[in-house]
Amino acid sequence: MRSSSPFALWRFESLLQNSEPLLGGLLRTILVATLALLLALAIGIVIGLFSTSQNRLLKGMARIYVEFFQNIPLVIQIFFMYNGLAMAGLVLSEFTIGVIGVGLYHGAYIGEVVRAGILAIPKGQTEAAYSQGFDYIQTMRYIVLPQTIKIILPPLANQAVNLIKNTSVLAIIAGGDLMYTADSYASSSLNYGPAYLVAGLVYFILCYPLAIFAKRYEEKLKRRDIATVTPLDLPEVIE
Repeated sequence: MRSSSPFALWRFESLLQNSEPLLGGLLRTILVATLALLLALAIGIVIGLFSTSQNRLLKGMARIYVEFFQNIPLVIQIFFMYNGLAMAGLVLSEFTIGVIGVGLYHGAYIGEVVRAGILAIPKGQTEAAYSQGFDYIQTMRYIVLPQTIKIILPPLANQAVNLIKNTSVLAIIAGGDLMYTADSYASSSLNYGPAYLVAGLVYFILCYPLAIFAKRYEEKLKRRDIATVTPLDLPEVIE
């Protein structure tokens, strides 16, 4: 007689025999996450540049974008793109909604990361570039952004982790992603334990290396900053 345990061995064997849909969902999740990350990076760079420009209109546009997408739950945004736009006559595929929806959402967060990175660069470098005849775009391209990349890599990696996890929201619109295929298998076979356990493990495998990279790179930057401190930088000790 088969064990009724939710984590019985035969349940995992059944999952293995029906793993093809899960593999397809995994590939779809990776593709959506990759394209959404590229979109989010492009938007984030633009938002970061707008946020640090001297133009009030550009600053205002960037602030509105960030506040709008950060303060509305992603699930509502996905539902709006799936149902609201369809009612307005614009029907998008689940894959397209995943890429655009997740990309727009995380673009706001990456924009804040880029803004903080730009502001971390000493103003003297920007002023020196202007004194040499550089305009704003040239200053950002050749002076500021190359230095900013090293600063923002750890938070960018963390955003990539969050983005990968947030692709699971596509399950609510039958997006064919890993979470949706795992849930579909669990519902049809009643093997909830193995399905969700394996899905969670796969997300962990995708996200953990990025999280470790972010942590170690951040620690490396801190060690480098400490190593570059000279005795003149330290406060004088008064006996």
